[in-house]
Amino acid sequence: MRIKNICPKCSSSDVIRIPGRKDSHGNNILIGMTIRSSIKVTRYLCGGCGFSEEWIDDAKDIEIIKAKYKNS
Repeated sequence: MRIKNICPKCSSSDVIRIPGRKDSHGNNILIGMTIRSSIKVTRYLCGGCGFSEEWIDDAKDIEIIKAKYKNS
């Protein structure tokens, strides 16, 4: 859904991008002790069937997550 804007479940092109936020109400992954150290997670939602996916948009953020959680 992220790249083609097509739902892999129902083939709808009604894809809604919901950006992650660095606050207590956002979709994020906590890395440190405060919300400021979190990684934003972007959601993609199909407006046809409700299927959703979550993506980390920045490759640097993926490396930070690997360093923190890979051997947990």
